[in-house]
Amino acid sequence: MFRWLLVIFFILLLVNAVTPWFKKIGFGRLPGDLNFTLFGREFNLPFTTTILLSLVAAGIARFI
Repeated sequence: MFRWLLVIFFILLLVNAVTPWFKKIGFGRLPGDLNFTLFGREFNLPFTTTILLSLVAAGIARFI
């Protein structure tokens, strides 16, 4: 179980590191992605981007 927690932690670090690159190529600005400011903080809820990246990951996993 500890190994899975480490894997999830490193995946979240990787996603956090590549988020600016994803924004440059258009992810996070797709229809269905919510961006709003509340109390001076910017919040991002990338629903469509998450679904799209999940489908890509599932497709890659299917061929591996």
